[in-house]
Amino acid sequence: MNSQSIHFRLIVWYAGVLLLVLLGFGAFTYTTLRFFGNQVLGESMAHRAQQIADLVTSNPAGKDPQYVSREIVKRYDPATNDRFVRVSRSDGQILFLSDEPNDRSFAPQEIPVWQRKAEKPTTYMVVAPGGTRLLVAAQRVQARNNTFLIEVGGTLTSNEQLLQRLLLTLLLGLPVVLAVVIFGGYVLTKRALQPVQTMMRAAQEITLSQLSRRLPALNSDDEVAHLAAVLNQMIARLDESFQNTARFTADASHELRTPLTIIRGELEAILLDRKLEPDLRDSLASLLEEAERLVRIVEGLFALSRLDSGEAQTERVRFDLAKLAETTAEQMCLLAEVKHIDLVYETSHCVEIEGDRSRLKQVVVNLLDNAIKYTPEHGRVSLAVRSQNGSALLEVSDTGTRAFPRRPCHICSSVFTGRMKCAPARSAERGSVFPSSNPFAPPMAAVSPPPIHRPAAVVSPLNSRSPTKASSAYP
Repeated sequence: MNSQSIHFRLIVWYAGVLLLVLLGFGAFTYTTLRFFGNQVLGESMAHRAQQIADLVTSNPAGKDPQYVSREIVKRYDPATNDRFVRVSRSDGQILFLSDEPNDRSFAPQEIPVWQRKAEKPTTYMVVAPGGTRLLVAAQRVQARNNTFLIEVGGTLTSNEQLLQRLLLTLLLGLPVVLAVVIFGGYVLTKRALQPVQTMMRAAQEITLSQLSRRLPALNSDDEVAHLAAVLNQMIARLDESFQNTARFTADASHELRTPLTIIRGELEAILLDRKLEPDLRDSLASLLEEAERLVRIVEGLFALSRLDSGEAQTERVRFDLAKLAETTAEQMCLLAEVKHIDLVYETSHCVEIEGDRSRLKQVVVNLLDNAIKYTPEHGRVSLAVRSQNGSALLEVSDTGTRAFPRRPCHICSSVFTGRMKCAPARSAERGSVFPSSNPFAPPMAAVSPPPIHRPAAVVSPLNSRSPTKASSAYP
């Protein structure tokens, strides 16, 4: 699971908050139970001390010195109930001392006498020599011109055992409860984010040629459903904008073809006149060259509009890409010789692929034309075709210097340059164009050979205009 995903962070936040709540609840329960357990025991011992004080101050106790001892053993039986009882006078004489309890947890005679002179009943903690803790309630009473000290205590062993069992239950149950709750949180957050995953998958399938598709509508009224509706509205606006652009491009290119054809024809007709002066002939030849360049631009715009509208037709055949590249390179040699550029072609064997031969030939022409055009004189342009990882790889590299080294390459982002040159490849293999992340790698084009029914291609033109390698993928 991705640690940066919302799903993971929600689970961690949920588990963290729940862990703090459970720890706080456990600590509160432990502390509260301990406090109220000691309080109940203290109140019980204080009540028992008051009962014994009533015995000491009663009339029978003044007549019979053994009355108090007999009644204490008869009514309360401290040894059997693991209680401590001691009745003493102010001169230190002990009138009654309980026997050792059945659990042998403490020795009554080793419990120190309460030395404070306070007259009000009080409760205090005593630790026996064996380590047993007792909660003792002490009370002084006046009877028959004497002051009597009544001490009644009980061990905290049962309370401590109960607290230990509670602590053990919390330690063992907390991980189980936390694991169950985390699993439940995982399921709940996964179900809550499932519409987002569905929207992501649907959005990844929406391309330039599929802007008519929309994200799935959700049968809810939450924020995710509102987000899907807003994104669908945005996609609709993009679809309308691209359709308007495509219509404008098609209409403009269609309207420009006729006047440009007439201009080119008129210029060619004028140049046939042998009476023209040399300077005028050169000017007209330059105008004709620019007119032909405008014609190529318009033809490219028209092809691009047909491609974007899905009207472009392709003819898929098996052919040798190495042979095609070699013949194309031979045809481009004259253009390279004009600038004294060495055009080197390297191939080792036949590389067969399936695709549109004419459009892939235009891809090679465009790559070589870019490389030759922007490579200085006496430079070098290399063309290589080989098989690599089950794909056909066409590589064009040059020795030209790069302009705008810090500017990212946007091949196929310009209507008049990149998209014109990439349109044949996109039309031939139904691909899309994307920039490469490596600005120093040589340009390359790869086409997956059969038996794949829709070969994949990667076109990476690299020339002096583009600071980074650009790629075009054809699924």
